[in-house]
Amino acid sequence: MQKRWFIKTPPSADHTTTIQQSLKLSPLMAQVLAQKGLTTQEEIRSYFNPEPEKLHNPFLMLNMDKAVDRLNRAIENKEHVVIYGDYDVDGTTAVALVYSILKDYTAVSHYIPDRYEEGYGLSRIGVERAVESGATVLVALDCGIKEIATIAYAKTLGLDIVVCDHHTPGVELPDCIVLDPKQQDCNYPYKELCGCGVGFKLLEALLIHRKESTEKLLEYLDLVAIAIGADIVPVTGENRVLCKRGLEVLNRNPRAGLKALIEVAERNFPLTLTNVVFVVAPRINAAGRLKSGSRAVELLLTADERNAKTIALEIDEYNRERRELDKQITDEALELIANDEGFADRKSTLVFQSDWHKGVVGIVASRLIEHHYRPTIVLTESNGKITGSARTAGDFNVYEAIAACDHLLEQFGGHQHAAGLTLQHANLEAFREAFEKEVSERIHCNDETEELVIDHEIRFSDIFLAGESIYQVPRLVKMQDQMEPFGPGNQQPVFCIRSAYAQSYRVLKEAHLKIDILDPVSGITLSAIAFNMADKEELVAAGCAFDCVFTLETNTWNDRTTLQLMVKDLRETI
Repeated sequence: MQKRWFIKTPPSADHTTTIQQSLKLSPLMAQVLAQKGLTTQEEIRSYFNPEPEKLHNPFLMLNMDKAVDRLNRAIENKEHVVIYGDYDVDGTTAVALVYSILKDYTAVSHYIPDRYEEGYGLSRIGVERAVESGATVLVALDCGIKEIATIAYAKTLGLDIVVCDHHTPGVELPDCIVLDPKQQDCNYPYKELCGCGVGFKLLEALLIHRKESTEKLLEYLDLVAIAIGADIVPVTGENRVLCKRGLEVLNRNPRAGLKALIEVAERNFPLTLTNVVFVVAPRINAAGRLKSGSRAVELLLTADERNAKTIALEIDEYNRERRELDKQITDEALELIANDEGFADRKSTLVFQSDWHKGVVGIVASRLIEHHYRPTIVLTESNGKITGSARTAGDFNVYEAIAACDHLLEQFGGHQHAAGLTLQHANLEAFREAFEKEVSERIHCNDETEELVIDHEIRFSDIFLAGESIYQVPRLVKMQDQMEPFGPGNQQPVFCIRSAYAQSYRVLKEAHLKIDILDPVSGITLSAIAFNMADKEELVAAGCAFDCVFTLETNTWNDRTTLQLMVKDLRETI
């Protein structure tokens, strides 16, 4: 697909010069920081070194006092508490976090619903099993905000529910204690916590209430960091503090399960948030997608290295199977689209096949957007109903579009970028038409073409300080590493060079381009890798000038680390 390049307006020269001189930075590094809106030395220092002391008071969250009071009473009375979480990464890490702390205070057990038998969210089966186990309190993590009927049923059984969710609430809230920074009248300053983050704030508040130190919570921030990366929430504000500290914990003292998972994946520490998103998260998710999310919780909780290795190998095998299903179903969905004569005239994508694996339809929706950039829903059949997942394109709010069709749905939930839904067979075609109508009326032209945001146009000489060798990693890249973690709201700097040439190139594995790019202005040639861009071979082979968008990375080969450009797009210079 053709991408739309958007180049940010350069920061003012005065602003950049002030940063450069006060912190003794290179001109380009000063521009990078200025482009992020950092204006003072204090803001810049805080950005590079976010302190846990700057976390918000958890009692600012609506109903936190009620949640803490109910948990504290459970502790004082030695009641049994069930820690219940969604089967994805956010839910399983949240369960591991809350269970790890509460087990030292009272009787606790953890529960992850079966994706196929119970479906998403708080289930009647889960509630009944909690009551059968003798539990009087259930903490629902990363789910519960839309489970009105199930929570009403739990109340009739004498089970108290504390919901810790971060998804967008409906008009009606469940009749229980609800912690969700997105609920109306909640004055919590930061709205973008993940489910595990809300669980962390609950534990923080509980320890404060009990006049105990919250320091021990910091050693569990690795779980919060993994959840933040996997759930694609903004890496800003409080999330940035939690994530940066969590990655430090993960790399300094990895828990047995995560260490085993990284070994099985044949990767090495230290890990970045990008590694978490593409290596750790898919494997943890695979457990809940293909088997049971409980297995992921066991991996995160175990301290036994042999047990960790066993579970890690099992989960890695689930991930291999998940990849095969992902490819198979994506190919089948693309074929359905290719045979749909009316597809070109629509603004949305909706595909359904009854035998598709429920556990991977969300991934397939994301894959389809890579081919056809539009809000996408992939549906399958489960327990006699149609169910599936939605993903969005650009900034389009797919949750609101689905919510406008709720009269045709049995259940739905999610947020702006992703959602899940369930409906009856009889409503499928009506929903397809209603969803298309909502997307057509709401979508803007900018959301119909993938946007590639570029921070700075540069020449290769801008990357290096005077005296730096182009064969070594420049100080700019080392400082960039300190800007981690990168993610939504704190993207890695993206650069563009105009009128460059391919001094040499080769195609790798029939899919990727390895290019030595020459900047004719500075005379510098740098190595670059363009993944899945073999279709650009003709452009670089023609010897004509091209514009290139890239990020700055490093490549280690034979114990030698060098600078490498990670190409995001190429097009012929006009």
